[in-house]
Amino acid sequence: MEDVHHYIQGWFAGRNLALSQVTTKYFLWVDDDFLFTNDTKIEKLLDVLEATDLDLVGGKVDKNYFSFKLVLEDGGEDGDCLHWRSGGYHTIPGIPQCVLTSGVVNFFLAHTNQVQSVGFDPKLSRVAHTEFFIDALGRLRIGSCNHVSVGHQKKEVPKDKELVKTFKKYNSFRENTDEQQRLKLGLLYFKNRLSCFIKS
Repeated sequence: MEDVHHYIQGWFAGRNLALSQVTTKYFLWVDDDFLFTNDTKIEKLLDVLEATDLDLVGGKVDKNYFSFKLVLEDGGEDGDCLHWRSGGYHTIPGIPQCVLTSGVVNFFLAHTNQVQSVGFDPKLSRVAHTEFFIDALGRLRIGSCNHVSVGHQKKEVPKDKELVKTFKKYNSFRENTDEQQRLKLGLLYFKNRLSCFIKS
């Protein structure tokens, strides 16, 4: 039996560590509370990657089709402005279920080497998702497809008193503190020379 090693790294540093251990051409990324269903046809995502020049392709979570596009507006000496908009740029030719986009939900299949070349900023310890896709802007080709989905476990408060304590402790790690938000935004603006970040 092999040894089991436990590492406490933080959100994005942990992603880098996990990705550094991948030895296959592709890897699948899912959150720990996602559930595989009859509609979780990973082979369909693989077909999209093999048929296109995309580096990463995501699917739906439950019935939610989530993708976003990032548009960088030149801002001159004061820094650029990054616009976050939901949706995609256009349908991928020959695959009408998929669109070209800038970012997807945490359910995706991707080329290992390409994602390793972007990496995950280890300074981001908890509150981050869009940040990886901002770092990947202009470096990864990303698609989002609505014909593959994964389920999502509902977060219901358990009835057992001992499990309630565990549930509350778990949720305490998911809180977005003001300090985390300030660190994230400060890093986002500085690293990308931004004067504004607008969600619309």
